[in-house]
Amino acid sequence: MTAVDDRQTAPADVPRRRPNPLLAVARNSWRQLTSMRTALVLLFLLAVAAIPGSVLPQRGVNPEDVRDFFTAYPDLAPLLDRVGAFEAFSSAWFSAIYLLLFTSLIGCITPRLRDHSRALRARPPAVPRRMERLPQHAVVSVPDGGAAAVAATLRRRRWRVAVRGDEVSAEKGYLKETGNLIFHSSMLVVLAAVALGSWYGWHGNRLLVAGEDQVFCNTRQQYAEAKLGPRVDDDLPRFCVRLDEFDARFLETGQPAFYNAKVTVDSDGGPPRPAEFSVNSPLRLDGANVYLLGHGYAPVIRYTDRFGASQTSVVPFLGTGDVGLSSEGLAAFPDANVDPDTGERDPDLQVAFSGLYLPTAPQEPPFVRSEHPAERNPLLDLVAYRGNLGLDAGIPGSVYQLDQRQVSSGRLTEVGVKQLRIGESWTLDDGTKVEFLGTRPFITLSVRHDPGTTLLLVSSIGLVLGLMGSLFFRRRRVFARVLPTGSAAPDSGSPTGGSSLVEVAGLPRTEHPGFAAEFAQLVAAIGGGRPGDPGTDPGTPAGAREGAE
Repeated sequence: MTAVDDRQTAPADVPRRRPNPLLAVARNSWRQLTSMRTALVLLFLLAVAAIPGSVLPQRGVNPEDVRDFFTAYPDLAPLLDRVGAFEAFSSAWFSAIYLLLFTSLIGCITPRLRDHSRALRARPPAVPRRMERLPQHAVVSVPDGGAAAVAATLRRRRWRVAVRGDEVSAEKGYLKETGNLIFHSSMLVVLAAVALGSWYGWHGNRLLVAGEDQVFCNTRQQYAEAKLGPRVDDDLPRFCVRLDEFDARFLETGQPAFYNAKVTVDSDGGPPRPAEFSVNSPLRLDGANVYLLGHGYAPVIRYTDRFGASQTSVVPFLGTGDVGLSSEGLAAFPDANVDPDTGERDPDLQVAFSGLYLPTAPQEPPFVRSEHPAERNPLLDLVAYRGNLGLDAGIPGSVYQLDQRQVSSGRLTEVGVKQLRIGESWTLDDGTKVEFLGTRPFITLSVRHDPGTTLLLVSSIGLVLGLMGSLFFRRRRVFARVLPTGSAAPDSGSPTGGSSLVEVAGLPRTEHPGFAAEFAQLVAAIGGGRPGDPGTDPGTPAGAREGAE
């Protein structure tokens, strides 16, 4: 019966609950992802992933260079295109690293912010029982006042102080952790600002020639190259810009010294107004900024066909890359030689002039390179072509270069070469005439809108300030205990009349080579004297044991 009762009253075995393996894996993965080591690794991977976007041409910036890369490397280019190397910053692998870094920083910073805010509100810890075991230790004679006098001295030196009876605890250097958190939080804001600019920003490039007939309006169709963020539609801010004057100054070596553009701006909500901007001072408009990148020359060429009809071409010539600003271009006249009686156009009588413009041509041939970028001795070297330009086929082509396929097929033939000065003319073999009337300056513009710019500036300042706080501040603690009357620590002597013995100890929370000197000065201040005064610092440094825990 007893056995039965024992079995009935014995507690039943409670089965242990087995942990969920999926939950454990998720928890461990989250801990690894939100560790600072993982954040640093992801930051390094992000820098490595940005290398293809800096080395290889990108479609969103310069699609012509991407096409040239495919032509130069027909085997390598398709492989790189398959992994998104020509659109590196919008590729899946770059976005994955970016989002992982963003998540890692959030998960790493959030608990640290919570712990740091709790530590800022908490009182300094209590005085340890064995103060002599701390790295810095001393016994000093303090005038009457006891713990209150010690606490007042520490507060004057900006220590956080807590008094517990005859014991004083103080700590300092919380700006180190504050700076560390500001640095990492600013890095998080930098990532958010870049993402904001990528989603809602846009930019476009455009060549703008001087003159009333060359007005540029902010529509996507008028850009040579444009890229809009995924959250931006084609309805861009409405404004128009006309280049009135351009001032370019150069050193004798050919290096540019000063660029300044005078324009007329016509924007919504107001009459046209004059404005100026230069390389380091963009034109700031409502919804976009206009940046001046460079300049060049657009030769003005007039062609008179066999029927006496004249056409004028003002086409920018692109620089060849030398210091003298030599430039090449094409003046095409596809509508030349139209019969005025029938209105019919013979496509085999189209005319084009491929040219090399030298702002400062040499005095003697060969005329292949300009000696200075300013127009000191301008010369235009023209090569005339007649035939079918191939423009009616509807195949996209460059407006700055002749279609060499038409030349090689014989549909376009060369009819002559001539060097012209400003004001000179050239009569071709069929009686038609071409004149070099002069040049107009053109400027290279980059129109941009980035809503994350201000946020990026603020976060960059936060990065610098946080890094300074993290590097130049140190966490340390100081403890003091007023010894009972009549007691004496080793090597401390006896208190003088009207004073008390105070045991002081210090502990640096991080590596701090200068803490010993700071502790000596603090002990001297507590004792009412200067470091090295006799009787003020009896236990330092003789009683100190560096490195003891």
